[in-house]
Amino acid sequence: MNHVELTPELILQAYANGVFPMAESREDESLFWVDPRERGVIPLDGFHISRSLARLIRQDRYRVSFDQAFEAVMEGCADRDETWINDTILDLYTELHEMGFGHSVELWEGDRLVGGTYGLAIGTAFFGESMFSRVPSASKIVLAYLVAHLRRSGFTLFDTQFLTDHLASLGGIEIPRSEYRALLSKALTTRADFTAHAEPLTSQDVLQLRGQMS
Repeated sequence: MNHVELTPELILQAYANGVFPMAESREDESLFWVDPRERGVIPLDGFHISRSLARLIRQDRYRVSFDQAFEAVMEGCADRDETWINDTILDLYTELHEMGFGHSVELWEGDRLVGGTYGLAIGTAFFGESMFSRVPSASKIVLAYLVAHLRRSGFTLFDTQFLTDHLASLGGIEIPRSEYRALLSKALTTRADFTAHAEPLTSQDVLQLRGQMS
């Protein structure tokens, strides 16, 4: 990958073909392409909101926003002992955000950013990249709001790349590469607008989603 000039356009083309870039570490300047044999996805009609998570969302202790602190969310995701987010990825995805493809969800406690996630929106597919938490269950709240937002905005595919125990507890599953590519191909034939809804989601909007899925 060192011999290829990385551009935002090349990144978009890669995602449309089912692959994505990663780095070995924050300090490693090189990137490599990843094409998992088993792909992690969260079915948009199968997100699991537990009773404890529903109780936390109902408390409205935190404020949720979209696309208000994209770079800060990326930095939060990279702020760990081991990360695949290097400076090249930070720069490229910030450019993609400025182009309208990169999006973030932020969780605030007062003026403090305590959680978030970011990814790319292409067609009706959302490619989740990473998330972070600075308070308990922050990433769960963020994902609940993200799924509700993707559903109301007409998205059909939520790609999480890999499946972790954390994502599995929220309804994430693994599907074979061939099945993923079929879903991706269909998702790229139409377009959803991540920014179409000016009105913010309320906790009731998100909890109503729980009722629809049960």
